Amino acid sequence: MKIYISADIEGVAGVVNPQQGSMGNGEYERARRLMTQEANAAIEGALAGGATEVLVNDAHGDMRNLLPDELDPRAELISGKPKPLNMFEGLAPDHAGVICLGYHARARDAGVLAHTTNGFAFGRIRLNDAELGEAGLYGAYAGSLGIPVIMLSGDDRLKSETQPLFTDARYAVVKQAISQRAARSLSPELARDLIRRESEAAVRHAPSIPPFTIEGPYRLEVELNTPALCDLASIIPTATRLDVVTVAFAPESVEHAIRWVNTLSALSAALR
Repeated sequence: MKIYISADIEGVAGVVNPQQGSMGNGEYERARRLMTQEANAAIEGALAGGATEVLVNDAHGDMRNLLPDELDPRAELISGKPKPLNMFEGLAPDHAGVICLGYHARARDAGVLAHTTNGFAFGRIRLNDAELGEAGLYGAYAGSLGIPVIMLSGDDRLKSETQPLFTDARYAVVKQAISQRAARSLSPELARDLIRRESEAAVRHAPSIPPFTIEGPYRLEVELNTPALCDLASIIPTATRLDVVTVAFAPESVEHAIRWVNTLSALSAALR
């Protein structure tokens, strides 16, 4: 049984500040080690639950955060950027389930470090009128391949946002959000224990967990954070501008919707 792990950093126990997710400081170095340790806990749990192969994709920032020499050697690692499918690069139809590790709530939510793909650029992302964060958007892509999201870890706001989408998934709630930059967190050791247990249980039940799907035809609406960002997005020939900050696309698939979101994210760098 092949299991896929997408690892982010904002939902890791003890991570509460943007500095912890940004390279070039001691707080980041500590956070990336905590991220790697949580990934190891998920790998260990998945293998105990019956996984025969585990693929881990580094899904935060420039996607060079997980420490390869400290990652469980029984798993393979995808790192670096750009990648065509970004946070779910490498996911294939023969994977039995997805674990979203260290994930967070969507933009304009009260969750710790909540954002969607690019905090500078995006306010809201809607696919067929469903407002989605990263877990929902990429989870719908997994569902289009027939693959369920079987476990998620992060704060309590992530769980409340995504549980209606992933009704049978397991959760490892490692911290309670107090504000965007404050949380009541489990110790790293207890957080890893919880992730290990929930990962094992999720893999054992993976065959009975249904995928989350959104049926086509598709309409993608992206609400940008400023009119200038929308001006930039509107340059794309297939974009339809709906108002001063919102553009729409008609992607062929969920995969293409994700590619448009990542294209807009990359374009936004021109206005930073």
